[in-house]
Amino acid sequence: MTDLLEALMIICFGLSWPVSIRKSYISRTAKGKSLFFEVFIWIGYVFGVARKIIQIHEGGDFGWLFYMGFIFYILNIAEISIDMLLYARNVRLDKQAEKIAD
Repeated sequence: MTDLLEALMIICFGLSWPVSIRKSYISRTAKGKSLFFEVFIWIGYVFGVARKIIQIHEGGDFGWLFYMGFIFYILNIAEISIDMLLYARNVRLDKQAEKIAD
């Protein structure tokens, strides 16, 4: 049951990142975004992957939910990494827009 709840949590988070990525890509601004916040979420996902790796090394009975959770942690790390790259791009675009406005 705990693996199911964890997998559902990670899936829900994973479904929300494409929305954030799309908004970052289309808006072309870093305003309203927090890199600090995203870095901490990224670190949390890395800890989740580490937990799964430790569980594997400790042995045990791992069903498909365990591995699905592991895969979604990796996907979420990739998605938030894309969003952080877009943040960096958007900061650069914001600075260029400020130069043009001056």
